[in-house]
Amino acid sequence: MIPIHPRIDRLQPYVAGIRPEPGTKAIKLNQNESPYPASPKVTDALRRLDPELLLREYPDSGCSSLREALSAVHGVPASMILCGNGSSELITLLYKTFLCEGDTVAIPDPSFGLYTTVAEMAGVRVASVPTDDDFRIAPEKLTESAPQAIVIANPNAPTGLHLEAAQIERLLQSYRGLVVVDEAYIDFAPEGVSVLKLTERYDHLLVLRTFSKAYALSGGRIGFAVANERLIRAMEKARETFSVGAVAQLAAEAALSDQDYMRETVTRIGRTRERFCEALARIGWTVYPSVTNFVLISPPREGRTAKELYERLLSEHIYVRYFDIPRLADKLRISIGTDEEMKVVLDSLARAD
Repeated sequence: MIPIHPRIDRLQPYVAGIRPEPGTKAIKLNQNESPYPASPKVTDALRRLDPELLLREYPDSGCSSLREALSAVHGVPASMILCGNGSSELITLLYKTFLCEGDTVAIPDPSFGLYTTVAEMAGVRVASVPTDDDFRIAPEKLTESAPQAIVIANPNAPTGLHLEAAQIERLLQSYRGLVVVDEAYIDFAPEGVSVLKLTERYDHLLVLRTFSKAYALSGGRIGFAVANERLIRAMEKARETFSVGAVAQLAAEAALSDQDYMRETVTRIGRTRERFCEALARIGWTVYPSVTNFVLISPPREGRTAKELYERLLSEHIYVRYFDIPRLADKLRISIGTDEEMKVVLDSLARAD
């Protein structure tokens, strides 16, 4: 029998939100995808592509054109940007590049489960640092285990709460290990949250971004990292050569060129989120103050449990996220869909007493 590496054999894999059966008419609100299509410029770009040329040849392994476009939009040198097959590839890559077996990474609890899964795969110890009773992150507590790295999702998932950039900068000033800030949901957050520009000032800061959320390119699988050139060069050495396909690069560049459309979509989702949250609060739900495209909510004390409500919604072909783990087992996380979709969800939850 072929042996399996003991770490992989013991590993509890990251579990994504379940998908509806093909052909099922469903409301899918469990993976924080955009309820709206990508920019029309993406469709136009894909229609104009030459499939024979685009698919016959290998893609640009360095994503040169996309990196230049990202540089122009975000105001950082292209040499400080690395593109990957979604931010998930970049998360795996940073563990491979900067951490050794037996090192420690500090991660707030709760947070995106993939950080822990990849750490366990790499033989890296995880110092899980509980957030406070309101799920707020205390950055200074993340240093108490003397970790080699700290990983923060900001805004955080699955809570939707955020830290101000000034809070993270204070952490950078007092701690010299690697600080990774995953800004997957930053386009939904208010001003003063992103630390992307601080990468030019702090050589131990690495910021992750994705095209999956605000740009509606989850299926394209493309993300990017921004950091000091030395860190980016190291990650380039360790990455897969052609991990970002030519179609994904083309789609991402087209989406990036339409910032007005992205901002309009973000505003639209934010307004729907606020209306949904206000309506839930009126019927007795606890709603955590999200600045993202999802909300974390707890049902009224009297009535069905979160798990029962999750199963009821599922029976109605409404897919939301339930985490059967400490601190989250009495909650649901619901992505923000269209106004029409959220009304269906709200009507179902209102009938659940």
